[in-house]
Amino acid sequence: MAKIVGLPKLSPTMEEGTLARWEKSEGDRVAVDDLIAEIETDKATMEWRAFDPGVLLKRLVEEGAVLEPDAPVAIFGEEGEDISKLLEEVESGAAKAEAPKAESAEAKEPSSEAQSSEAQQAEAPQPSAPPKKAARSDGRVLASPLVRKLGREHDIDLSTVDGSGPGGRIIKRDIDDYLSRPRPSAPARGERRPPRVEKLSSMRRTIARRLTESKQTVPHFYLTIDFDASPILAARKQINEALAKGGEKASINDFILKACAAALREVPAANASFMGDAIHYHQVVDISVAVAVPEGLVTPVLRDADQKGIREIAAEVKELAEKARNKKLTLEEMQNGTFSVSNLGMYGIEEFSAVINPPEGCILAVGTLRDEPVVKDGQIVPGKRMRVTLSCDHRVVDGAIGAEWLAAFKRIAESPVLMLL
Repeated sequence: MAKIVGLPKLSPTMEEGTLARWEKSEGDRVAVDDLIAEIETDKATMEWRAFDPGVLLKRLVEEGAVLEPDAPVAIFGEEGEDISKLLEEVESGAAKAEAPKAESAEAKEPSSEAQSSEAQQAEAPQPSAPPKKAARSDGRVLASPLVRKLGREHDIDLSTVDGSGPGGRIIKRDIDDYLSRPRPSAPARGERRPPRVEKLSSMRRTIARRLTESKQTVPHFYLTIDFDASPILAARKQINEALAKGGEKASINDFILKACAAALREVPAANASFMGDAIHYHQVVDISVAVAVPEGLVTPVLRDADQKGIREIAAEVKELAEKARNKKLTLEEMQNGTFSVSNLGMYGIEEFSAVINPPEGCILAVGTLRDEPVVKDGQIVPGKRMRVTLSCDHRVVDGAIGAEWLAAFKRIAESPVLMLL
């Protein structure tokens, strides 16, 4: 029996989704697990796959439509079924969409096997025969969801890309080749070009909404402190020498994360969240680590950071950052942090103030490593300094608590052996 199907809710925090691309046309028969469409959420572009077999009788929305979960998007049934009454319900606004079952809503990103296949194809020798155009006679472009996602990220019209895969299919290497071509020349003197307009992605909309809410509703205050980074550099050198045989490496940021975790154990009042009518004082130390991605910023969570050594933190942060850049993070890896760290030191930024990531009560902004003359034992000597700024939610963390936490952080950072306690 024909039924109206609503937009699947692909994550607990999903408030809306963009139907980025239909993969099935009206009249197409779908089998269980067939890809129906790609949905852009606030976290990533995800796949909507069929849970029940049937025929896609009617697509109710166009590509690019922004919808709330469960909004009617399609009618499924059997071939030849009369759907006139269902269409009347949709037009009158009385339609009740059937929420896809949990299994169907559990969208999958491109599988590791698919990505591996793409990677293998990307590394394969160049074919001697000239590549074929990816567009078929029916106008469709042969490309995987991964390639389509890359196309959207880089604003590439895939119909203009030559596909070197089987049957002219576009593979990742073709996208890389396309991007490596010379870019359009700079405008000639006197030429005035219009701005390049780029529609907001779901992730960018979510970032804009959450940060605006944070700055407007969370009473921030800021505390800055400068510390001697020489002990961290010395400890890092020793650890990296010990890890060199295994090809592992720890960064300064890994030490900062460990120092934060140890300081949160010393001053647990700073490890808290404002939850409306209550304050949650966390019994675990889960640090959200800000990672820049092409579409904005994500904050994967380093769990139980206080219980891990530098080596384990370095490996886990590296893995989380790679997942973030490849949009492979799971919801579990992105939610329920208790404290955030944002580091712009690699860009040469000496000092900045970060916006709190609600409901967390604090975020630490880390500046760059500086060479400065310092006074030591009455003598002016070369020194290594870093500056950090703690943004605090004053509803949760008072000035004295914030200052106490920063003092603990500085003491631990300047004596890395304390991280072992």
